[in-house]
Amino acid sequence: MEILEGTYQGNERGFGFVKISDGIPDIFIAKKNKKDAMDKDIVSVKILNEKRGEHKEGVIIKVLERNTKQLVGILKKSKTFGFVIPDNKELGSDIFISKSNFGKAKNNQKVVVKITKYPRKGMKAEGKIIDILGYEDEVGVDMLSIIKEYDIPYDFPRKVIEEAKTVAKEKIIPDGRLDLRDKEIFTIDGEDAKDLDDAVYVEKNNDGTYTLGVNIADVSNYVKDGSELNKEAINRGTSIYMLDRVIPMLPKELSNGICSLNEGTDRYALSVIMKIDKNGIVIDSQINKTIIKVTKRMTYTNVYEIIEKTNKKTLEKYKKYIDHFMLMKELAIILKQRRTKNGYLSLDIPESKIILDENGVAIDVMPYQTNFAHEIIEQFMLTANETIAERLYWLEAPCIYRVHEKPDEDKIKELNKYLFNFGYKVKGKMDEIHPKAFAKILEDVEGKDEERVVSTLLLRTLKIAKYEAENKGHFGISSKYYCHFTSPIRRYPDLFIHRIISQYLTFDYNMPNNLKEKYNAQSIKYSMRSSECEQLATKAERLSEDIKKAEYMENKINEEYEGTISSITSFGIFVELDNTVEGLVRLTTMKDDYYIYDDIRKSLIGKETKKVYKLGQRVKIKVVYASKLERKVDFELL
Repeated sequence: MEILEGTYQGNERGFGFVKISDGIPDIFIAKKNKKDAMDKDIVSVKILNEKRGEHKEGVIIKVLERNTKQLVGILKKSKTFGFVIPDNKELGSDIFISKSNFGKAKNNQKVVVKITKYPRKGMKAEGKIIDILGYEDEVGVDMLSIIKEYDIPYDFPRKVIEEAKTVAKEKIIPDGRLDLRDKEIFTIDGEDAKDLDDAVYVEKNNDGTYTLGVNIADVSNYVKDGSELNKEAINRGTSIYMLDRVIPMLPKELSNGICSLNEGTDRYALSVIMKIDKNGIVIDSQINKTIIKVTKRMTYTNVYEIIEKTNKKTLEKYKKYIDHFMLMKELAIILKQRRTKNGYLSLDIPESKIILDENGVAIDVMPYQTNFAHEIIEQFMLTANETIAERLYWLEAPCIYRVHEKPDEDKIKELNKYLFNFGYKVKGKMDEIHPKAFAKILEDVEGKDEERVVSTLLLRTLKIAKYEAENKGHFGISSKYYCHFTSPIRRYPDLFIHRIISQYLTFDYNMPNNLKEKYNAQSIKYSMRSSECEQLATKAERLSEDIKKAEYMENKINEEYEGTISSITSFGIFVELDNTVEGLVRLTTMKDDYYIYDDIRKSLIGKETKKVYKLGQRVKIKVVYASKLERKVDFELL
């Protein structure tokens, strides 16, 4: 018998899958074969002879480790007992609550439950209510539910706050740093940004080259190795941006205060100053501890209005700085052209912008609009990150790299099945695939109806980027050396790299072996922790969007929209509306014919009418169901 270990991933319909490892297809587990497993449990699974589609089928032999300690849900109580219906439907079952474990919770309130007994021999799990969040329609309860569901650290411990207040009072003095306060340096961020950790300047040299200065807040000067601040930053790993709040990695005394590169204020920075030729190649660079004073706090909107000359008032307001921004545009174009030539994957998949009212209720959903001002900052940050990563690699220094490995051969073959429908194909040797092969597809679909769907398909084929202590390159940006250096206020790997660079500068690039060994060990440990925290943050942020999108669509029942088929499965069609909301058209609602799922062409074909539904197709739908509580939206085809 073939017995494997993996993580069980439940489904609200009772069945599930066991994820073994990357590159191995998930094992299908029928409801009758899941034993007492709950979502996220580590289990041992016996492989059966049967197959379910492209998945092997298995039966869970034993639950090895329970990974759900607490959960969030709605209490349904009677006089003597109650049940909590979990927000996470993938848990697959309600939790039994005895009367003695109600606490002060009332019927229909959102509560946090600590599991006291796990499911066994067909009996439900049992739990105790340890926190009351409020009623579902109360302001902020939906977002607080996510925080509690994923056990996200929210309030900072008292020791951390006290330490933050102390270091925030430190005076800023030149202290042997390179003084760049005479430079005209700019931050360019969104209108609502408060943690400003990068500031830039560009100069044109007499020989036709450019000097790009990327100045990053010197957070490691305040967050010392071994400090309470550092321990908490490791624990959080990253800031989490939910719709009505930010859960920062560092207390506001640092993130919005002493570390934020605020206009007209002296700040410590770690600056990478690069000399770039007319082809966009960095031909020289230097890294310095600096002191800077930001000349102007700019937004993406006003920089775009300047470089595209679209707003006379903005041009007049910033007329003395116009040449700076035109030069930034000039260099960003050169850098992007070089990246595109090398196979950089520019996936045009807009993020969602969700507008909330004063009570936190979603009142509008739309694509988040970007412009070339965003591109300027992206190109400058990518260049700085690559420069730092390459320097640390050749120094053989401890480092946390941002790794994005090439996609699996099987995933590329699967992608080609989808692309076949549009007349495209990823070409080249599957085991030696180059980013250019993907970039060619993106170039071919640019401006066409199927561009959005194909971009999404490519994204799903790529592996998830992660942090590692070993350099393995970055497939998505076609780069041999890459790390995260430019956001130490909100990402721990960036802060760690700042600390390493500071140490190398202190020791004139000859770090003692004992320190090197210490930081090498930390780089392995912290890269794993940072990847875990990033995955958690991504889940929480996506879930907050799903909840608010469903909330917005609750008021749109029976309204009609046009959308694009984004995915087709054996149970229905997913349609994405132009406002970025995605909903499911269930196969059972398609009454005009009996539809057969074509796995090879990834389409649905009517048995009698031969009507075909395929990826990228525009369809008209009606909203038939939306539930903020269930976090889902259902459509019906018109």
